Amino acid sequence: MRTLNDTVQAGNASSGRYAVDAHSALGNARGFDFLIVGAGFAGSVMAERLASGYGQRVLVVDKRSHIGGNAYDEFNSEGILVHRYGPHIFHTNAQRVVDYLSRFTAWRPYRHRVLAYIDGVLVPFPINVTTLNRLYSLDLSPEGAEAFLADRAVPIADIRTSEDVVVSKVGRELYETFFRGYTRKQWGMDPSELDRSVTSRVPVRTSTDDGYFNDEFQCMPLEGYTRMFERILAHPNIKVMLNTDFKEIRDEVWFRRLIYTGPIDEYFDHCLGELPYRSLRFRHETVDKEHFQSIGVVNYPSEGVSHTRITEYKYLTGQEHAKTSITYEYPSADGDPYYPIPRPANALLFKAYQALADAHPEVTFAGRLGSYRYYNMDQVVAQALATVERIVEKSW
Repeated sequence: MRTLNDTVQAGNASSGRYAVDAHSALGNARGFDFLIVGAGFAGSVMAERLASGYGQRVLVVDKRSHIGGNAYDEFNSEGILVHRYGPHIFHTNAQRVVDYLSRFTAWRPYRHRVLAYIDGVLVPFPINVTTLNRLYSLDLSPEGAEAFLADRAVPIADIRTSEDVVVSKVGRELYETFFRGYTRKQWGMDPSELDRSVTSRVPVRTSTDDGYFNDEFQCMPLEGYTRMFERILAHPNIKVMLNTDFKEIRDEVWFRRLIYTGPIDEYFDHCLGELPYRSLRFRHETVDKEHFQSIGVVNYPSEGVSHTRITEYKYLTGQEHAKTSITYEYPSADGDPYYPIPRPANALLFKAYQALADAHPEVTFAGRLGSYRYYNMDQVVAQALATVERIVEKSW
């Protein structure tokens, strides 16, 4: 079986492979059945299904210089595979999604674990019995940990915010230690201002389980995400144009139907106002030693440092190399849209845009940005597969 290390010398040639000549694509006399905006998970999966499953001619356009969206990975100048837009860890309980993606990649088992840096001490996160014992110099059993947390939990009758979720589970001290500062950095606002969904995603355990996710399937694409995307898009009925703004070519190419995976408000020229997002900045470094830290990801909850986490990719990919590459992650109010900000006012604004979208049945909006929801990668794939089925059901 080919491994990640077998591909290091080959580099990452996705941009060159998919830099389709604009005149060739736009000048095609037959046109296209579908124009898909965005070459991330949503757009790529829908393109493959429409082309391979239903014989449709598909043009995929993307503003960026590469396929794969935020999951894009590449070999840096040292030959180390890194994720340009921060760590992407694949996990799911959806067998259908696993079966589909397994057509385009083999997998490397990887169980994601995270440590949090608290006052000079590294402790497991999410909180478990080891976290409590190490943080408070205790020797709690699972039953003791359960009692410890129950004694500190604050009863809240009406749980609405992210602060409510955490304080009701673990009390205010642990909330302040692990959640408040991290959330304020990540979202630019206090957890008391955010919907409960933000922190509801993070479990609290009273066992020694130190896995970050509970999903049955936890693996990484053996040769990386970009290799997987190359195979997804390698159908003769699919053409891909990179460095391409959809609005600049929409009147130059004939297509029967549009699938839009960009920001829904951008499609409508922000006519109702801009939907708020949080963005990220990344500082990538290569360190001249085999490992920088003891684990793939270390969180920094304190507001005393500006980054939220440091990722070391060799733990994720299994790559062997004398050097190692790391990424510091800095949340930002400006930049590419990454995380829809879950607040009631933003949900109302999205509903208004959704009403506009409903008036344009010839356009299908999908993906994180088209749906203004934070989806995991597997959820985007599941949505894409289901969306194609709905399109086909209505159109054929």
